[in-house]
Amino acid sequence: MSKVVYITGGTKGIGFGIAEVLLRDGYKVAISGRKQEDVDQAVSELKKKSDQVLGISSDVRNYQDEESAVKKIVHHFGRLDVVIANAGLGIFKPVDKLSIEDWNAMQETNLTGCFYTLKAAVEELKKSQGYYITIASLAGTNFFENGAGYNASKFGVVGFTQAAMIDLRQYHIKVSTIMPGSVATYFNGNVPSEKDDWKIQPEDVGNLILDMLKMNPRVLPSKIELRASQVKK
Repeated sequence: MSKVVYITGGTKGIGFGIAEVLLRDGYKVAISGRKQEDVDQAVSELKKKSDQVLGISSDVRNYQDEESAVKKIVHHFGRLDVVIANAGLGIFKPVDKLSIEDWNAMQETNLTGCFYTLKAAVEELKKSQGYYITIASLAGTNFFENGAGYNASKFGVVGFTQAAMIDLRQYHIKVSTIMPGSVATYFNGNVPSEKDDWKIQPEDVGNLILDMLKMNPRVLPSKIELRASQVKK
Protein backbone atom coordinates (compact mmCIF):
# COMPACT_ATOMS: atom_id res chain seq x y z
CA MET A 1 0.00 0.00 0.00
CA SER A 2 1.37 3.41 -0.98
CA LYS A 3 2.08 5.65 1.99
CA VAL A 4 0.38 9.04 2.31
CA VAL A 5 2.48 12.14 2.94
CA TYR A 6 1.34 15.62 4.01
CA ILE A 7 3.70 18.53 3.21
CA THR A 8 3.00 22.03 4.55
CA GLY A 9 4.32 24.90 2.47
CA GLY A 10 4.26 22.53 -0.48
CA THR A 11 3.43 24.94 -3.28
CA LYS A 12 7.00 26.04 -4.02
CA GLY A 13 10.65 25.69 -3.01
CA ILE A 14 11.69 22.86 -0.72
CA GLY A 15 8.15 21.61 -0.15
CA PHE A 16 7.39 21.40 -3.85
CA GLY A 17 10.72 19.64 -4.51
CA ILE A 18 9.95 17.06 -1.81
CA ALA A 19 6.50 16.47 -3.32
CA GLU A 20 7.99 15.89 -6.79
CA VAL A 21 10.46 13.30 -5.51
CA LEU A 22 7.94 11.40 -3.42
CA LEU A 23 5.28 11.33 -6.14
CA ARG A 24 7.85 9.99 -8.58
CA ASP A 25 8.58 7.17 -6.14
CA GLY A 26 4.92 6.17 -5.81
CA TYR A 27 3.89 7.96 -2.63
CA LYS A 28 0.49 9.68 -2.35
CA VAL A 29 1.04 13.33 -1.50
CA ALA A 30 -1.05 16.16 -0.06
CA ILE A 31 0.39 19.67 -0.14
CA SER A 32 -0.89 22.81 1.53
CA GLY A 33 -0.31 26.51 1.17
CA ARG A 34 -2.01 29.71 2.29
CA LYS A 35 -3.17 30.91 -1.14
CA GLN A 36 -5.62 28.80 -3.12
CA GLU A 37 -4.22 30.01 -6.44
CA ASP A 38 -0.72 28.86 -5.45
CA VAL A 39 -2.10 25.49 -4.36
CA ASP A 40 -3.99 25.05 -7.64
CA GLN A 41 -0.94 25.96 -9.74
CA ALA A 42 1.33 23.59 -7.80
CA VAL A 43 -1.14 20.69 -8.03
CA SER A 44 -1.47 21.26 -11.77
CA GLU A 45 2.31 20.94 -12.14
CA LEU A 46 2.59 17.94 -9.80
CA LYS A 47 -0.15 16.04 -11.63
CA LYS A 48 2.25 15.83 -14.56
CA LYS A 49 4.21 13.43 -12.33
CA SER A 50 1.29 11.57 -10.72
CA ASP A 51 -2.45 11.98 -10.18
CA GLN A 52 -2.04 10.85 -6.54
CA VAL A 53 -1.81 14.42 -5.30
CA LEU A 54 -4.19 16.53 -3.22
CA GLY A 55 -4.01 20.29 -2.75
CA ILE A 56 -5.36 22.03 0.36
CA SER A 57 -5.56 25.70 1.28
CA SER A 58 -4.38 25.97 4.89
CA ASP A 59 -2.52 28.48 7.03
CA VAL A 60 -0.31 26.68 9.55
CA ARG A 61 -0.78 29.61 11.93
CA ASN A 62 -4.42 28.56 12.29
CA TYR A 63 -4.97 25.30 14.19
CA GLN A 64 -8.46 24.80 12.78
CA ASP A 65 -7.01 25.00 9.26
CA GLU A 66 -4.55 22.22 10.06
CA GLU A 67 -7.25 20.10 11.71
CA SER A 68 -9.37 20.49 8.60
CA ALA A 69 -6.41 19.66 6.33
CA VAL A 70 -5.73 16.39 8.14
CA LYS A 71 -9.41 15.41 7.97
CA LYS A 72 -9.46 16.11 4.21
CA ILE A 73 -6.34 14.00 3.68
CA VAL A 74 -7.71 11.03 5.63
CA HIS A 75 -11.07 11.32 3.87
CA HIS A 76 -9.38 11.45 0.44
CA PHE A 77 -6.60 8.87 0.89
CA GLY A 78 -7.87 6.83 3.84
CA ARG A 79 -4.80 7.27 6.05
CA LEU A 80 -1.83 9.48 6.91
CA ASP A 81 1.67 8.07 7.28
CA VAL A 82 4.14 10.95 7.01
CA VAL A 83 3.90 14.63 7.94
CA ILE A 84 6.55 17.09 6.77
CA ALA A 85 6.30 20.48 8.50
CA ASN A 86 8.02 22.66 5.93
CA ALA A 87 6.13 25.98 5.90
CA GLY A 88 8.49 28.80 6.78
CA LEU A 89 9.07 32.54 6.69
CA GLY A 90 12.20 34.65 7.03
CA ILE A 91 12.43 38.38 7.81
CA PHE A 92 15.99 39.60 8.34
CA LYS A 93 16.55 42.88 10.18
CA PRO A 94 18.62 44.14 13.12
CA VAL A 95 16.78 43.31 16.33
CA ASP A 96 16.11 47.00 17.05
CA LYS A 97 14.44 47.36 13.64
CA LEU A 98 12.41 44.14 13.89
CA SER A 99 8.73 44.98 14.36
CA ILE A 100 6.38 43.10 16.62
CA GLU A 101 4.50 42.02 13.49
CA ASP A 102 7.74 40.66 11.95
CA TRP A 103 8.54 38.73 15.12
CA ASN A 104 5.08 37.25 15.51
CA ALA A 105 4.83 36.28 11.84
CA MET A 106 8.04 34.21 12.07
CA GLN A 107 7.30 32.58 15.41
CA GLU A 108 3.71 31.74 14.45
CA THR A 109 4.65 30.33 11.03
CA ASN A 110 7.96 28.64 11.70
CA LEU A 111 7.51 27.36 15.25
CA THR A 112 3.85 27.40 16.28
CA GLY A 113 2.96 26.11 12.82
CA CYS A 114 5.05 22.98 13.44
CA PHE A 115 3.20 22.36 16.71
CA TYR A 116 -0.23 22.92 15.17
CA THR A 117 0.52 20.56 12.29
CA LEU A 118 1.77 17.83 14.62
CA LYS A 119 -1.10 18.37 17.07
CA ALA A 120 -3.63 18.01 14.25
CA ALA A 121 -1.99 14.88 12.82
CA VAL A 122 -0.61 13.01 15.82
CA GLU A 123 -3.56 10.65 16.37
CA GLU A 124 -3.40 9.56 12.72
CA LEU A 125 0.36 9.07 13.03
CA LYS A 126 -0.22 6.86 16.08
CA LYS A 127 -2.54 4.69 13.97
CA SER A 128 -0.03 4.35 11.13
CA GLN A 129 3.09 4.32 13.35
CA GLY A 130 4.18 7.09 11.05
CA TYR A 131 6.88 9.69 10.64
CA TYR A 132 6.96 13.41 11.52
CA ILE A 133 9.70 15.54 9.96
CA THR A 134 10.38 19.24 10.43
CA ILE A 135 12.38 21.34 8.01
CA ALA A 136 14.44 23.57 10.28
CA SER A 137 17.66 25.27 9.15
CA LEU A 138 21.32 25.58 10.01
CA ALA A 139 20.03 28.84 11.50
CA GLY A 140 18.62 26.56 14.22
CA THR A 141 22.11 26.17 15.69
CA ASN A 142 24.12 29.01 14.12
CA PHE A 143 23.19 32.61 14.92
CA PHE A 144 23.99 35.46 12.54
CA GLU A 145 23.62 39.21 12.09
CA ASN A 146 20.04 40.38 11.38
CA GLY A 147 18.78 36.91 12.27
CA ALA A 148 17.40 37.37 15.81
CA GLY A 149 13.78 36.59 14.91
CA TYR A 150 14.56 33.86 12.42
CA ASN A 151 17.20 32.28 14.67
CA ALA A 152 14.76 32.25 17.57
CA SER A 153 12.12 30.46 15.51
CA LYS A 154 14.50 27.87 14.05
CA PHE A 155 16.33 27.20 17.32
CA GLY A 156 12.82 26.59 18.65
CA VAL A 157 11.95 24.18 15.84
CA VAL A 158 15.07 22.10 16.53
CA GLY A 159 14.36 21.93 20.26
CA PHE A 160 10.66 21.22 19.73
CA THR A 161 11.35 18.40 17.28
CA GLN A 162 13.98 16.74 19.43
CA ALA A 163 11.70 16.76 22.48
CA ALA A 164 8.75 15.51 20.40
CA MET A 165 10.95 12.63 19.22
CA ILE A 166 11.39 11.48 22.83
CA ASP A 167 7.68 11.89 23.59
CA LEU A 168 6.39 10.03 20.54
CA ARG A 169 8.72 7.09 20.07
CA GLN A 170 6.68 5.12 22.62
CA TYR A 171 3.98 5.08 19.91
CA HIS A 172 6.50 3.92 17.28
CA ILE A 173 6.32 7.32 15.61
CA LYS A 174 9.65 8.40 14.16
CA VAL A 175 10.53 12.10 14.48
CA SER A 176 13.39 13.91 12.72
CA THR A 177 14.49 17.42 11.91
CA ILE A 178 16.43 18.40 8.79
CA MET A 179 18.58 21.51 8.95
CA PRO A 180 19.46 22.70 5.43
CA GLY A 181 21.95 25.41 4.67
CA SER A 182 21.67 27.46 1.48
CA VAL A 183 18.91 26.08 -0.76
CA ALA A 184 18.14 27.36 -4.27
CA THR A 185 14.58 28.61 -3.73
CA TYR A 186 12.58 31.85 -3.87
CA PHE A 187 13.11 32.30 -0.11
CA ASN A 188 13.79 35.87 1.05
CA GLY A 189 13.24 37.30 -2.43
CA ASN A 190 15.85 35.17 -4.20
CA VAL A 191 15.14 34.12 -7.80
CA PRO A 192 16.84 30.77 -8.52
CA SER A 193 19.20 30.82 -11.48
CA GLU A 194 22.46 29.28 -12.69
CA LYS A 195 24.30 31.29 -10.04
CA ASP A 196 22.60 29.03 -7.47
CA ASP A 197 24.01 25.79 -8.92
CA TRP A 198 26.39 25.48 -5.96
CA LYS A 199 23.49 25.50 -3.48
CA ILE A 200 21.44 22.57 -2.22
CA GLN A 201 18.53 22.00 -4.62
CA PRO A 202 14.96 21.34 -3.39
CA GLU A 203 15.05 17.83 -4.89
CA ASP A 204 18.17 17.10 -2.81
CA VAL A 205 16.07 17.53 0.32
CA GLY A 206 13.40 15.35 -1.26
CA ASN A 207 15.89 12.59 -2.01
CA LEU A 208 17.20 12.73 1.56
CA ILE A 209 13.66 12.32 2.90
CA LEU A 210 13.05 9.44 0.50
CA ASP A 211 16.13 7.70 1.90
CA MET A 212 14.95 8.36 5.47
CA LEU A 213 11.53 6.86 4.76
CA LYS A 214 13.16 3.70 3.42
CA MET A 215 15.42 3.16 6.42
CA ASN A 216 14.81 0.19 8.69
CA PRO A 217 12.25 1.14 11.39
CA ARG A 218 14.87 0.53 14.09
CA VAL A 219 17.03 3.37 12.67
CA LEU A 220 16.26 7.01 13.51
CA PRO A 221 18.31 9.92 12.10
CA SER A 222 16.98 12.41 14.63
CA LYS A 223 18.84 15.58 13.53
CA ILE A 224 20.45 16.02 10.11
CA GLU A 225 22.56 19.01 9.06
CA LEU A 226 22.49 19.39 5.28
CA ARG A 227 25.23 21.56 3.83
CA ALA A 228 26.27 22.51 0.32
CA SER A 229 29.39 20.55 -0.62
CA GLN A 230 30.78 23.42 -2.72
CA VAL A 231 31.61 27.04 -2.03
CA LYS A 232 29.90 30.02 -3.60
CA LYS A 233 31.01 30.62 -7.18
